[in-house]
Amino acid sequence: MSQQAVIDRPRRVAEPADGFSGSPSRALALAGALVLALAGVWAVFSLVPWVHLRDASTLYKFTTLDSTHVESPLRFLLHLLDPSLFILWGIALVAIALAGDRPRTALAVAAVLALAPLSAELLKPLVAHHHDSVGYVTINAASWPSGHATAAMALALCAVLVAPRRLRPFVAVPAAAYVLAVSVALLVLAWHMPSDVLGGLLLASLWMALAVAALRASERRAPARD
Repeated sequence: MSQQAVIDRPRRVAEPADGFSGSPSRALALAGALVLALAGVWAVFSLVPWVHLRDASTLYKFTTLDSTHVESPLRFLLHLLDPSLFILWGIALVAIALAGDRPRTALAVAAVLALAPLSAELLKPLVAHHHDSVGYVTINAASWPSGHATAAMALALCAVLVAPRRLRPFVAVPAAAYVLAVSVALLVLAWHMPSDVLGGLLLASLWMALAVAALRASERRAPARD
């Protein structure tokens, strides 16, 4: 093959390692669906009386699982989401993305981990509503969505995001188990209503959907090259 032929051959741009070369419209559509889901969950659990009672009775059933043997491990699990530790986990995830030469992903992770918990705290007083009580369990009115559930889901989704594309399924399994464990701990210890936990999971997913849409739009505008 001649040198001229080698020079004239068009360079092939490799697909981005993050896998964000698609259209952002699907991620935006998912974000819209999550907004509707959030609004629907809040409306149903705050305005429909029998759903009120079902929410409280479900929480009470979880609290019957509480005992001296499980309380300490569950509290330890939730304390891993304390603000100082949460910041450390976030810094670690951002550092992993930067180490892999993915500054856009690092920025997306920082945005999700900052905005998801903040939006949860801002929503609580705005959409506060009375919760029914079953047994001795009483939850404060300004509890929706759960900040702990939001933070746990945001961390799990960001962990999957920063993982190399081929390893994401293997990261997703322990990440999902972690979110499930945190959700159960919140209910067993009666820190939140089931609807609060569901709202937190949806809120974190909304911010991740927006982040993925932004990454895809950025990739279309200025593709990353090998």
